[in-house]
Amino acid sequence: MKRKLATAQGASAPELEIVPIRTTGDTIQDRALAAAGGKGLFTKELDDALLRGDIDFAVHSAKDLPTFLPHGISIAGYLAREDVRDAWISAKADDPRGLPPGSIVGTASLRRSAMLLRLRPDLAITLLRGNVETRLAKLARGEVDATILALAGLKRLGLADKATRLLDPADFVPAVGQGAIGITMRSDDAPVAAALQPILDQATDVALACERALLQVLDGSCRTPIGGHAWLDNDMLHLRAIILRPDGSQFFEIEMEGSPSDAISLGEKAARSLLKQAPPGFLAG
Repeated sequence: MKRKLATAQGASAPELEIVPIRTTGDTIQDRALAAAGGKGLFTKELDDALLRGDIDFAVHSAKDLPTFLPHGISIAGYLAREDVRDAWISAKADDPRGLPPGSIVGTASLRRSAMLLRLRPDLAITLLRGNVETRLAKLARGEVDATILALAGLKRLGLADKATRLLDPADFVPAVGQGAIGITMRSDDAPVAAALQPILDQATDVALACERALLQVLDGSCRTPIGGHAWLDNDMLHLRAIILRPDGSQFFEIEMEGSPSDAISLGEKAARSLLKQAPPGFLAG
């Protein structure tokens, strides 16, 4: 990120200071985030630093961004998206379907848990928190039989070879924003917006606008198992989305396509269609 910005600005690049900020979401390791307050746990401290003027922009995993941002903060855009797929990691089976009955799978994601239980209701799901290395270490020690992690995160850490199998996003729909790095800023900070513009990716921006519109209508949080993946192909915007019961026992899915210029309306339309399919209160959490 720092190198990209420096290269884009050339000789006029300002000196960049990286300010590490540990969020509440990083510190909670003993329970699911849904029980502690949701996605905002990964952004609150950075939002506060932005609004105080301590930092000029903040870098996030896009799937951690809340559905609605605090007043005064906007998404400047996204870096080019990495691979959106989930990675299955297990020494006991090369696919979720191959695990022995009753096997233990560790994950902190309601979406991954619900989608696993949709395939294999006999599996035991247990909470697995911590950074990627911590989760892989717990898997290696045999605390769980398998886990699922975002391939993009493994790639960024040079650990892509740990993946046993890459899960097809048509069957295992990714989280909204998965694989993308989002940048937030103060809404009225025009100089920062101009400085960031050269490194932002338009295709990712279109896809994420669609996915986040879907989430806003569904009012998704990390209390709700939702998958949403939009992508551009041959000048068309495609969207695949799914909503599930937490136990995977019932789900509704949809695929739609439209013009990239209609990204937000496409996401909203898909969400409304899912809500019509689902019984009342399906997404209540």
